[in-house]
Amino acid sequence: MSTAPAHPQAEIARRFLAAEARWSPLEIGVWLAAFALAFVGRSHHLLFAEIAVLALFAVSLDLILGYAGIVSLGHAAFFGLGAYAAGILARAGHGDPLMGLACAAAVAAAVGFVTSFLVLRGSDLTRLMITLAVASLLYEAANKLDWLTGGADGLQGMTVDPILGRFAFDLYGTTAYLYALSVLFVVVLGLRVLVHSPFGHALRAIRDNPLRARAVGIPVSRRLIAVYTLAAAVAGVAGALSAETAGFASLDVLDFHRSAEVMLVLVIGGSGRLYGGIVGAIVFRLAQDALSSITPEYWQFWIGLGLVVLVMIGRDRLDVLGRGLVTRLLPHRRTEVGA
Repeated sequence: MSTAPAHPQAEIARRFLAAEARWSPLEIGVWLAAFALAFVGRSHHLLFAEIAVLALFAVSLDLILGYAGIVSLGHAAFFGLGAYAAGILARAGHGDPLMGLACAAAVAAAVGFVTSFLVLRGSDLTRLMITLAVASLLYEAANKLDWLTGGADGLQGMTVDPILGRFAFDLYGTTAYLYALSVLFVVVLGLRVLVHSPFGHALRAIRDNPLRARAVGIPVSRRLIAVYTLAAAVAGVAGALSAETAGFASLDVLDFHRSAEVMLVLVIGGSGRLYGGIVGAIVFRLAQDALSSITPEYWQFWIGLGLVVLVMIGRDRLDVLGRGLVTRLLPHRRTEVGA
């Protein structure tokens, strides 16, 4: 004798979340191809490592912008904090890369938690100004504390140990690429679970209508503080990766153009889709590398022109085109959430 489940709606929700979080063959193939690049194109591994770092940075911004609706023009603050935290630690003789990542994440998360109370006040324009002000303050602090950060000359004397005591960084950037890609994969793996969980759906509800989300019992402020702190930690990890793979950190990691660049990446790849930051980073960095080799002085003009074309065409049309292409390449997967 069969009995109906005590909470059928909860069971339907559980099935829906499980189906949504399921890996597709396309995702698996893309990640395998990315790791396979470590065995080919050796001369481009440094570029690939930069793309992985930028992708991780973009994913961190997508957490607060695409999923929670928090706009920011100062996300480079956490990227720079992570870079300097890992760099100063390495200069002090603690050059273990994983320790540097952990330290960078902790420092950036702490600052993100403290500043989140300021960011959550006011409208989007207020948040833009506050995040920009926080990044500017940290930039000036790093410039003044030259005894610690190196100031305008940059952080000198960084010595990064081999990863796990075995894999030393090489001139071609192969180790740097595999290291950055592995960290990106692990972080995306965790965030993928997060955004497809009830926490992630609560963030979307807050983004779409915070008043309605509060009315149905979602603790809006606590959710936003949590995701802002998490995004700061991920951005700090990206900054640490940048410092460790380059062996150098300067005021450039805190500059405004970092925040503008990662925002541009999300415009290209799309926000609120996790992989949008990764796609945007690939397109932006490859376009920058190709255009700067053709026209070193005017590559920004051509990227700007491409953005204008992207806006005129519309992302919705590109999304439809992309889904149609995927449907042709892969069998259509039907998601059943009902009983």
